[in-house]
Amino acid sequence: MPQKETCPRGYQPVDDLSNSPQVHLRSSTTKQPFDFTFEAIRPRLFRVTFSSPNHPLPPYPSVRQPQTDLQDASVATKNDTPSQKTICVDDVTAVVEWKQTPVVSLSWTGEETAPLHKDLPLRSYVADGEGIAYYSVHDRKALHVGLGEKRAPMDLTGRHFQLSATDSFGYDVYKTDPLYKHVPLLIKATPAGCVAIFSTTHARGSWAVGSEIDGLWGHFKAYRQDHGGLEQYLIVGRTLREVVRSYAELMGFPLLVPRWAYGYISGGYKYTVTDDPPAHQGMMDFADKLVEHDIPCSAHQMSSGYSIAATEPKVRNVFTWNRHRFPDPEAFIAKYHARGIRLITNIKPFVLASHPDYQKLVDAGGLFTNPETGKEGTMRLWSAGGGEGGDGCHLDFTSSFTFKWWYAGVQQLKREGIDGMWNDNNEYTLPNDEWEIRADDEMVAPKTQISSKAVGLWGRAVHTELMCKSSHDALLAMEPTERPFVLTRSATAGTMRYSASTWSGDNMTSWESMRGSNALSLNSGLSLIQCTGHDIGGFEGTSISVETKVWSATVANLLIQPGPQPSPELLLRWVQLGIYSPRFAINCFKTSPTNNAVGEVIEPWMYPEITPLVRATIKRRYEILPYIYSLGLESHLSASPPQRWVGWNHESDPEVWSPRLKQGDEQYWFGDAMLVAGVYQPGQTVAEVYLPRSSSSSSGGFDYGFVNMNAPYEYLASGQWVQITSNWKESIPLLAKIGAAIPVGKPVHTRVPGDETRASKAVTEEDDYRGVEIFPPRGTSHGTVFKSTWMEDDGISLQPKIARYTLSYSSTEDRIVVGFERDESAGFVPAWKDLDIILHHGDERRVVSDRDAEIVYKGEDDRGRVVYTVKHS
Repeated sequence: MPQKETCPRGYQPVDDLSNSPQVHLRSSTTKQPFDFTFEAIRPRLFRVTFSSPNHPLPPYPSVRQPQTDLQDASVATKNDTPSQKTICVDDVTAVVEWKQTPVVSLSWTGEETAPLHKDLPLRSYVADGEGIAYYSVHDRKALHVGLGEKRAPMDLTGRHFQLSATDSFGYDVYKTDPLYKHVPLLIKATPAGCVAIFSTTHARGSWAVGSEIDGLWGHFKAYRQDHGGLEQYLIVGRTLREVVRSYAELMGFPLLVPRWAYGYISGGYKYTVTDDPPAHQGMMDFADKLVEHDIPCSAHQMSSGYSIAATEPKVRNVFTWNRHRFPDPEAFIAKYHARGIRLITNIKPFVLASHPDYQKLVDAGGLFTNPETGKEGTMRLWSAGGGEGGDGCHLDFTSSFTFKWWYAGVQQLKREGIDGMWNDNNEYTLPNDEWEIRADDEMVAPKTQISSKAVGLWGRAVHTELMCKSSHDALLAMEPTERPFVLTRSATAGTMRYSASTWSGDNMTSWESMRGSNALSLNSGLSLIQCTGHDIGGFEGTSISVETKVWSATVANLLIQPGPQPSPELLLRWVQLGIYSPRFAINCFKTSPTNNAVGEVIEPWMYPEITPLVRATIKRRYEILPYIYSLGLESHLSASPPQRWVGWNHESDPEVWSPRLKQGDEQYWFGDAMLVAGVYQPGQTVAEVYLPRSSSSSSGGFDYGFVNMNAPYEYLASGQWVQITSNWKESIPLLAKIGAAIPVGKPVHTRVPGDETRASKAVTEEDDYRGVEIFPPRGTSHGTVFKSTWMEDDGISLQPKIARYTLSYSSTEDRIVVGFERDESAGFVPAWKDLDIILHHGDERRVVSDRDAEIVYKGEDDRGRVVYTVKHS
């Protein structure tokens, strides 16, 4: 983009706000004056705008301005000089100075430390052509995270990123930018505190996170926005947990995810595109093999082959069925439901000229308009097999006709029995910023004058968000008491208000890709994209050997990627890692030199020598589903991501701020109980893992460390790097925090009381068993009582009745004292009654009750662990 920077100056106050926690300034040095505003919205939340008549604020921001709420806050203001104002809101002090350009700084009140955040003096808010540029001071020692989904590693410091989204098929997880998400949220994290900068625009732009250095300006960060003026929020917190929660209070908390969506989700493009035998038979054969191999499965992603026309031109027509491949969709869907498996269908937001409703959409103004021709804006689109394209148009979701047309199509699929929608290929890589939108839906433009309908100003990503809203609203209208399930590939900051889940798109089959996926998950979670995962084994592969660099503790090693399919070792390692993420799915399109229209798939049983190990790993996923599901409820209620950076809640440990751990690609927390580390090189049997040290305020003032969940089951002190033996046919490194508790159930797909949906009724196993794996200290806990609470509900209701279960325990040399409390007052009562207490390997101490509850010795389980049962009274 051409650089056309102009830095307005000569700012003067517009209003007398001497006693208000606001500042409103106007410049006088440019032809069109620029307005700058700063205001406190809530404690630790501030809003900044920078705009002019030619640089309007976002016409459809990703969040509407919230009501100012400072009633319960301590607010003080002071006009320090004619060009400086100090605003104190509770424990945050904001200083706005405008002698040259507006400069905002944020600090903790009364603490003699450097500001947490400061604009770059003399070059803070700048007009740049049709857009703006915003410069702030860069802290090179800080950890920078967020931006939705960006190439690994996790730390964004010193790097440059495009704020856009694209169909990055077969991307390099450490090099490719952009990927699939468009989230202008950058969080700076330090031991002293955190500050998030969030822009509400859907327009494209970029973030230079200290990657640019200039001798005149020093070290700075630069946010550039291609179109329109700036509306941004500054969010302050002591920790990442606080900032992410405050961001959720602004944007909306993650949606409730149906319990079934945390199970194994199968898929593969090949299953829906075969003609001989027809695809419906091939999909039933796949379901039969699941039974044959005793592998539980909760849902299947139906790729778009079902919608490819049976006659020429054989291209995709969204919301239609290929009646050769699926002659009776309702009967086919019913058969899958009879297996207890739900179906999620792929739907894409574009139409080719051969689509039955193409002309109808043209006539109704439901497509983008090219102002040069006055006709619909056409472009090259993916039309059939691997990489095959055709001319067509994206759908304009600001058109009321299109929004309703899509809504009706989703409802038709739902009436036929489909359970969830898979919003795919929705990155909106339109070729021209000057194409125009319709903007005739009051939801988008509520009876206000619109200065421009150019897609550049409104932002392509508006349509990603509205597509998900249309899918979500259509499902909700048909089943208003149940959670709509929309899976989306692309996302904006506001998309997750409508989409329950996402994934990292069309990744590659490689050890490097598996490793880098951890960093993508962590940044996504910090950006409120929390029910996320990756295509296990890799979506795409390559038949050409490539070199990939993998960082190790001592040296960069070169690995050779063997080909399009994962090796048995890589597949098992990826499954072992993947079960410890919110979303666990195997779905792929493997480019095939013999049949590019079909490709190959990854199946759990593709390597007979490891099928029992894959089966056991997937069953472990189902076994810990109560733990995973509770993390999902926690995400919805408090915005804490299930997958967490190793420094989450451990900010006082200096080592978590080391360059290696800020990369986020080796290990992570899965909830508060489990520390997960992968193995990222073939033939590697030992992994180095850091055990973060808790602050002195937790665990009663003492950190009891960790215990290896695998042989040799050793107890390990916190605050050290350790070597964990991890043979590939056994497990990746898994460590439990001493004092933690992991609720478990049956290692199969189960039916929860209250879920009366069609597929659930066919599940024969009830969720009528509950155990808790506990990890007390090896000796006495010195009076410390460890407490853990997990949550359960029916897994499907839109307004659930959440039950809470609290387990407490302490230990001595010869016994473990357990307390258990049920809170089912909300109305949910599970099928299980008794509770098993499962001790760590080698722990043979007696378990007793802290309040005379009946506890009986049950014996050893099939893994040799001692089990006691707390009887339900």
